[in-house]
Amino acid sequence: MVITTREQRVALKRRYDYDPLYINTSNRVTSRDHDGMVHNYGPISYREFRKRAQPTFGCDNAIVIDWCGMWLCIERDGYTHS
Repeated sequence: MVITTREQRVALKRRYDYDPLYINTSNRVTSRDHDGMVHNYGPISYREFRKRAQPTFGCDNAIVIDWCGMWLCIERDGYTHS
């Protein structure tokens, strides 16, 4: 798991709580597929979602996470952008 700041963990939890998240057939985090069907056995846990965070290179310890078809960058202060 990537080392994160408290603000980054709060931002990750905010994204996690936005909608139930699933892993689709392409191994991507999504809320629902284009046809409205979920292709797994149930929603992923917050811990599993947090384990998918990846470090960045040269971005002052920001992290990135795949969320609902886009990559979100979360800065050390919790500021989130795509």
